[in-house]
Amino acid sequence: MSSHTQQLIINKVEHCIDHASSYFGKNFPLPQINFNQRGKIAGSARLQLNELRFNPILLSENFDAFLNEVVPHEVCHLLAYQLFGKVRPHGREWQNLMLKLFDLRGQTYHRMDVSSVTGRHFNYHCQCGKVKLSIRRHNKVIRGQQQYICRKCATELTLDN
Repeated sequence: MSSHTQQLIINKVEHCIDHASSYFGKNFPLPQINFNQRGKIAGSARLQLNELRFNPILLSENFDAFLNEVVPHEVCHLLAYQLFGKVRPHGREWQNLMLKLFDLRGQTYHRMDVSSVTGRHFNYHCQCGKVKLSIRRHNKVIRGQQQYICRKCATELTLDN
C-alpha cells in the first residue's frame, strides 16, 4: 500500500472528525491511525486509546469502500464512545451518528472479498459432512483445549487424514 493511499485515508478521518466537531460544536481529538489490522476485519476502533486501525490489504483492494464506508464506520465508533460512553458497538447511538453525520445506514459487517486475507483452514468432518476449521481452532483441538460439535448432527468434528 502506498503512502499516498494512507494519506488519503488519514485525510478522510480528519474530514470526518472535523465534520463531527462542526455538527456538535465540540472539538473531538484526532485519533491515532495505524494500518496494521489483520485478518478479515476491514477496520477497528480502539475506544479508550482513541485509535483507528485499518487493514492494508483490504484497503488496497477496496479503496472506495474504505473512503465511503469503512472510515466513517470506525470514526462513528470513536464518536459514540466520546459522546455517550460505553454503548453497544452497533447500537442506536452509533446508528444515529452514521445517519446524521454521514447519511449512511450503519452496516455491522462489510461485504468485501476476503479471499486474499483468509487464513489457512483444516478439513474436519462429522456425520453429516465436511467442515473447515481455522488454524486457531485447529490448534486448540490439537492441544486438547477444545472440542467442536456439529450444530446439525451434534457429533464431534474430527480431523480428516
